Amino acid sequence: MFDGIGFMELLLIAIIGLVVLGPERLPVAVRTVSGWIRAMKRMANSVKDELEQELKIEQLHADLKKAESKGLSNLSPELQESIDQLKQAAQEVNRPYQVTEPEPAKPAVSEAEPAKAAETESPKANG
Repeated sequence: MFDGIGFMELLLIAIIGLVVLGPERLPVAVRTVSGWIRAMKRMANSVKDELEQELKIEQLHADLKKAESKGLSNLSPELQESIDQLKQAAQEVNRPYQVTEPEPAKPAVSEAEPAKAAETESPKANG
């Protein structure tokens, strides 16, 4: 029933578009519609990718819970691989947000500061 649009259907749509829109506006309409179609495909692919990632995460969580119930010993290779992937993903997620504590700043002493300190320590004689 919905196995795609064939050449005859495309030809019929083009002829109807030419009659309704005219030769001046038809190229603009085709570009607009093709832009919409591209945007919808991008959106559909984005949603599909997100769902696949969520399903993979859910599978990893299920494998991890299964492994925890077995006491993390005598695991099947498939289960051990899932645990390793989950640990690696957790490390990759945490890595960008880790804040390294800066070292304490050393007081910068310029060449002019010891001279100023010497001036303030020595009493000035006012005439």
